[in-house]
This record gives sequence, structure tokens and C-alpha cells, in this order.
Amino acid sequence: MMANQPMTDDELPVLFSLIGNTPLIPLHFRSDGITIHAKAEFLNPSGSIKDRLAAFILLDARRRGLLKPDTVIVECTSGNTGIALAMVGAALGHRVRILMTDTASVERRHLMRHFGAELSLFEATHGYATGIDMAEQMAAADPRIFLPRQFSNELNARDHTEHTAREILAQVHGRIDAFVSGYGTGGTLNGVSRGLRAVHPGVCIVAMEPAEAAMLQGESPCCHFIEGVAGGYLPPLLDGVSIDRNEKVASAEALAMTRRLAREFGLLVGTSAGANVVAALRTARDLPASATVVTILCDRAERYYSTRLFTDVLAETA
Repeated sequence: MMANQPMTDDELPVLFSLIGNTPLIPLHFRSDGITIHAKAEFLNPSGSIKDRLAAFILLDARRRGLLKPDTVIVECTSGNTGIALAMVGAALGHRVRILMTDTASVERRHLMRHFGAELSLFEATHGYATGIDMAEQMAAADPRIFLPRQFSNELNARDHTEHTAREILAQVHGRIDAFVSGYGTGGTLNGVSRGLRAVHPGVCIVAMEPAEAAMLQGESPCCHFIEGVAGGYLPPLLDGVSIDRNEKVASAEALAMTRRLAREFGLLVGTSAGANVVAALRTARDLPASATVVTILCDRAERYYSTRLFTDVLAETA
């Protein structure tokens, strides 16, 4: 099938049936007497929650005729969205070019290139905003370029309202007391909170931030080791999101919990997942024992082999 021909749902590559509908895993922290529920987004086909927005935005663009045979999909990303766009772009037959900070892990670069994407690295002098400006300038100069605009595209949040939140509601089978998530684009916090509050208006929405870059709390961004969150930029999709509580998680705490999730629960997840679980446990401690707290396991650990998640452990055992 040519890239510009309409594609019915029956004709979509089987890849799209693998995105979403991830399990909700109960994590029993017996020493604390706490159970939290974690959405296993690392089980999406490219290994992260970003598969959802890549499929939703690109399929919408294709149905509206915005993707032509010569279209180049260009996006600024710390890595996971780039991998997801590269995967979905390959499945749909479109070129993908990713703008990524030069501090992102090399494994993410390899995965994008493995899917056939072109990769341009930049020095993030102003966080994500640097790459976003670059993408906008490229699109203004070249009409072939399509920008998913993950940080401001309402479809990003809408996908989580219509799918992720509904999945969580169906999986919990009862009241949800708190939802805990970090933010990169803000789409997950925005969309899931809206979907959950439509059914449970009193649900507590908790934003996890790196302690070194707690921008929602008015602090200046700084270096941290929780990849994929708080990239020195407050995304427009967070505007208007009613956040009830903020939890600052230090990079060291996130790394320690990520390793604990591997060694005690057998979950091979990334550092943002560890940070989310730390924040979820803190939230649960302040709620009744019967409370249901839900969080997100955002991505897989394999894309972090060259980061502190693994190199610190190797140094300790050397």
C-alpha cells in the first residue's frame, strides 16, 4: 500500500493492535504494608508509554490527509517519543527525523536509527525549548515537514483520556484515590487526570518531579538523572491541569527504587518508573490503608545501559 492511500482499520499493520491495553500490576511493599497499582506501559511494542501518542497523532494526521508520500515527520524528544515515532513511521511508510538532546542515552539513539529514523543531536541550552524552536524553524522552511508537536498537541492528552484512563478505570474495579505521574509532555497527567475525574471527581492528582528540577514548585531546573521527565521546560499541556499534590524525588531515590523494582519484583523498567513508584508510596502513606493509588511504569530499562542506572552498579561490583 502506498503511503498516501487511505488505510482502513482492518488494513492497519498488526503493530497497532499491540499498543495500549497494558496490564495494571499490583506492587505489594510488604515492609511498608502498602500496595500500589502500576500501569505497565513498558510492555508497549517499542517499550514505552509514548507508543500511544505516536500512533494516535500519526493515524489522525494520516486520516486527515496531512501525511503525503514525501512528508518528513520531525519531532524534538528526549528519546522515547522519538523511538515510538520511528516505529510507527516505519509501519506507515513515512520518513522520520528526530531532534534529540546530546545528553540522552546512546541506546535510544541506536533504537531510533534501527527503525530507520534520521537523528540530529543538539545542545539543550534551554531544555526542550531549544529543540522545539529548531523543529518549528525547519517546518517553516520546508512544507514537507509534519510536526506532531507532542508538548502542545491536545491529541496527546486526549489519547490518555480516551484510552489510558478508561483502561485504568476498567482494571481497578472500584474507587481510585490517587493518580501519580511525572511529566515530560504533560499529556499523561493532563489526559489521565481528566478521564479519572470524570468518574471519580475526588481523585488526588499527584505530580512527580525530580528534586533537582521541581519547576512546578517554582524552582529553577537543574541537572538530574531521571531521563524523560522535567526537561527544563513546562509544557503547555500542563496548563489548566488541577494538581493536588507535588512530590519531589531525588535522582538517587529514583535509581534505588528502579533497581529494587528489578530485584524484588522482576520488573525491568526505567528510572522514571522508579521515581513514580517512590512518589506513589509517599502518597499512599498519607492515605487510608484501603486506598487505591495508581502510577505509571513508563518504559523499559534496556535503553539505559550506558547511564547511572547500570554504570553505578558496575562500578560498585568492579
